[in-house]
Amino acid sequence: MSYQVLARKWRPRTFHELVGQAHVQRALVNALDQGRLHHAYLFTGTRGVGKTTLARILAKCLNCTANGRGDEGITSTPCGQCDSCQAIDEGRFVDLIEVDAASRTKVEDTRELLDNVQYAPTQGRYKVYLIDEVHMLSTSSFNALLKTLEEPPPHVKFLLATTDPQKLPATVLSRCLQFTLKHMPPERVVEHLTYVLGQEGVDYDESALWLLGKAAEGSMRDAMSLTDQAIAFGQGAVRHADVAAMLGTLDHRHVLALVDALADVDVQKLLAEVAQLAEQGPDFAAVLDELTATLHRLAVAQMVPDAVDNSHGDRAQIQQLASRFTAEDIQLYYQIGIQGRGDMVHAPDLRSALEMTLLRMLAFRPQGVPKPPVTPLPLRREPASDTSAPAEASTETATSVDGSSTKKPEPASVVAGDSPQAPAEVQASAAHEDDAGSALSLPTGAERDESEPPPWSLEEVEHTATLAPEPEPEPEPEPEPEPHDASLVAATSEVTPEPVTELGRWDHKTWLAHFDALGLGGLTRNLAAHCQLESDDGQTVILRLDPSQSAMQADVHNGRIERALKALGLTRKLQFSVAELDTALETPRQQEERLLQERHAQAVDLLHHDPNIQKLQQAFGATLIESSVKPTPAARS
Repeated sequence: MSYQVLARKWRPRTFHELVGQAHVQRALVNALDQGRLHHAYLFTGTRGVGKTTLARILAKCLNCTANGRGDEGITSTPCGQCDSCQAIDEGRFVDLIEVDAASRTKVEDTRELLDNVQYAPTQGRYKVYLIDEVHMLSTSSFNALLKTLEEPPPHVKFLLATTDPQKLPATVLSRCLQFTLKHMPPERVVEHLTYVLGQEGVDYDESALWLLGKAAEGSMRDAMSLTDQAIAFGQGAVRHADVAAMLGTLDHRHVLALVDALADVDVQKLLAEVAQLAEQGPDFAAVLDELTATLHRLAVAQMVPDAVDNSHGDRAQIQQLASRFTAEDIQLYYQIGIQGRGDMVHAPDLRSALEMTLLRMLAFRPQGVPKPPVTPLPLRREPASDTSAPAEASTETATSVDGSSTKKPEPASVVAGDSPQAPAEVQASAAHEDDAGSALSLPTGAERDESEPPPWSLEEVEHTATLAPEPEPEPEPEPEPEPHDASLVAATSEVTPEPVTELGRWDHKTWLAHFDALGLGGLTRNLAAHCQLESDDGQTVILRLDPSQSAMQADVHNGRIERALKALGLTRKLQFSVAELDTALETPRQQEERLLQERHAQAVDLLHHDPNIQKLQQAFGATLIESSVKPTPAARS
């Protein structure tokens, strides 16, 4: 006997053998059991999902003779043994007229077909017209079919099948009972293939079945055909490597290896995996598409673990990988992947585009890419007795810049290698001189040739140690001019607040003066900026909060403000009192806005008196737009 392909051998013979179309099965079985039959059925869906199979099963149900004669013989479970059932299965049943509309599109063909509608069935109970790909009929053919389709003789049933129902006229759709067949999910395909191969006695790898289920793209017939091909390719067995080579598709395990490298933040491993992929000559655009789809599955696994798509049979592995990423990283990687896919058309080659996209994912992650530790060059140190000198020098220099002291650091006590804030040029010079065997302390005039300029100036070291904002620090800080305005006095006090002792108690004036020195940020700063200091009894500080801002109050802000006060030497418990503010006192926010307005007014006044501006106004009739003037914000400590 000749070999029969799996798709035909394992075609369902009854509704109960049907796979993956439970919604259609239930409707037809109930209709048959209750005798509520329509005269025209339309089955729609993609190729290989069971449209023609359903029509043939329905034809057997209508004509099975095992249960007697007449309407009483209609059943939802055809026997498959009577003459009618066997004839339908073998394709020789006279009263089942199968028409391929793709090859018979002319109106003459349709009229010839309908000429025999009026005659009673020859062998069965009903004359069944099965018209496949009905959307291929011409407009004239549809018009010729309409009247008969709407009011056929009682012994006639129309079963229509199409992959493109949008092309059917609305007049035809309204005369049919329509059933839409679903795509076969890979899980259902793999389940059915497992059963079929078990019955056939074929050895297989489960991972190979997942490749076949994915490649079938929802079509069970395609899955069966591909399985036939895989059995022949693998000499009677279905193996993963054979199926991957046969399909020529990307091995999903390589994509998971890329995701694993992203989870480890291992750039070397990531590039090595891309190099291994390149040896197989893949479509790098498809690799990026598959990687992006996997990132989507990871995001779903983090939010709803049970909803993860299992189209590759790797749900457990996806859930395990999802636990190694933060939600922010996955969203960022997905967005970069989508953007990188569009940029591939502009890249010199697709491999470099894929590598740059992967590197961009790690480069832009919030945590950054961990760098290997760099072993510093050995540096010559000063004697142990002078180890405290650098810290003292830095402290004294900072005092000098603030203007509270004019004492300078001793040159011999400043060691460039000891200061973490030394500029790169200083460290590079220090390393160079260390290699030559010279000390890193600042050389004195007796130790250094006067004709050779020093590698750095004392001013640069002072500037580095104190992080002073002035680009060109003076050897001796000039005394600041005495302010003439009270607002400028307040601004000056914000920049250089007086140190607070543990025994001192704050009032509202002190609160305003030291607010910026607290170093608060975000919502905590915004909350504190709307407060007035109500009292300080040495144990508890009470801040009066503007009622309009009370919704922001939270314990986390209390802790941050308490820690900031402690850093300034004020160890207190903090309490908020939500009450109307004293109109005679400013909050830090009001003070900031007032000072900003004053600086804006001062800047506008300076511009109005600027000779160049006046010349422009006289020559061209120019007008100064005061709202566009942006004064420089006051410096914060």
